[in-house]
Amino acid sequence: MDKTSIIGIIIGFAAIGLGMFLKGITVESLLNPAAFLIIIFGTIASVLIAFPSRVIKNVPYLFKIIFTEKDQVDVKELIDQFTEWAEQTRREGLLSLEGQMAEVDDPFLNSGLQMAVDGQNPDFIRDVLMEKVAAMESRHEEGAKVFSQAGTYAPTLGVLGAVVGLIAALGSMDNMEVLGAAISAAFIATLLGIFTGYVLWHPFANKLKEKSKQEVKMKEIMVEGILSITAGESPAVIKDKLSSYLSSKDIEKMERKSEEQEGGNVAEETK
Repeated sequence: MDKTSIIGIIIGFAAIGLGMFLKGITVESLLNPAAFLIIIFGTIASVLIAFPSRVIKNVPYLFKIIFTEKDQVDVKELIDQFTEWAEQTRREGLLSLEGQMAEVDDPFLNSGLQMAVDGQNPDFIRDVLMEKVAAMESRHEEGAKVFSQAGTYAPTLGVLGAVVGLIAALGSMDNMEVLGAAISAAFIATLLGIFTGYVLWHPFANKLKEKSKQEVKMKEIMVEGILSITAGESPAVIKDKLSSYLSSKDIEKMERKSEEQEGGNVAEETK
């Protein structure tokens, strides 16, 4: 489960609720069926009109992505894996990787290794794999755009809801109590529109974009690793090249780990 999504939503609702309490506004004032109807169903209608059915069908899956953490290969472990494969191919040749492919769970990485083992041209391998990455990015962008557009529509629909409420309020000018309640209800629609747009839909879109960036980064590391092995580059060069994708903090951890391993090897040799 993606805890940051859950925690963020809880904090968002808590902030609004506490803010209303401190302002002396009761929770009952939010229970306005007309406002919910205009904002929620209006946003849904707008999104349905804006996107084709093939994109809308993926919305439940997009929610799953937002609220769950996908198991991904650790970048440092992936770099170590490519380093080991480079050492193996130098000793036994590229065809020796065929025996390792059964242990690879990632279909993208498996496909790239298969092309390398089959002796495909490096340019061909790069073109095919990067086409797959581009197609994946396009799918992810479409998904994020659904929520981004919802975040654009909701606040505007909130204004529409306020206008509708004010029209109703103007019909009760002779009764100040009814007028005050109607004006208050009118602005509930604006509140709901802004809240759902900027606390839910836009952040959801950004979450999907960030997760997409991480997945693309992993795929790019795989492409570079496969091509480097195909080109016969040394394990040290491959490790150094792929480490450029790491943050400075991760690089420090890798260097510390290497130093500890070297220290352990020296200690064993002196025994």
